[in-house]
Amino acid sequence: MDSNAVMPEEERALSGLPFDPEDPALVAKKKKAHRLSQEFNNLFEEQSEERYAILREMLGEFGEGSWCLGPIRFHYGCHTRIGRKCFFNFNFTVQDDTTVTIGNDCNFGPNVTIVTPIHPMMADERRLLKCSDGVERHLCYAKPVVIGDDCWIGANVVICPGVTIGNGCVIGAGSVVTRDVPANSFAAGNPARVIRELTEADSIFRKFEEIY
Repeated sequence: MDSNAVMPEEERALSGLPFDPEDPALVAKKKKAHRLSQEFNNLFEEQSEERYAILREMLGEFGEGSWCLGPIRFHYGCHTRIGRKCFFNFNFTVQDDTTVTIGNDCNFGPNVTIVTPIHPMMADERRLLKCSDGVERHLCYAKPVVIGDDCWIGANVVICPGVTIGNGCVIGAGSVVTRDVPANSFAAGNPARVIRELTEADSIFRKFEEIY
């Protein structure tokens, strides 16, 4: 830690370096996001202006025409950027210790969780670690999550640290996404794997030609 001792803990987290989540400045940001999340959840759906104002205050970016049904839970909020015309169903949870970027025109089913922090695998490293400056800390690090434009994320999906999902993807319900998903793919499973590329055969127009 000594070579980067002057670097603020938030900057360390955003740089992918080990950081102390109990740092007072980070705790203050978390408490603000937790409070704003609860304030959002205490409002009714028809109180749309008040809800939208909370999302704009809490998040790094919340695009025009996007919407969350709630309840929601953001860990920091300020590290999450959401594009235009996105929809988030019930129980959207984001543990954004580092950046989470969501593109435009995305849809999320209920109970979707996005996580960025990575905690030590070794049991003794999950205890207090004595750093080179002599201070004992709980340390973890985080990897960003990126979701492209026009994605559909099914119900009960978990998106793990460091994952990038390309434009136009569909992630099947209940999937745990641990690896990148290339654009225009259907991926599903635990852990999720790419099932196939999406094609014109998936078009609703092809399936219901008699309607159109």
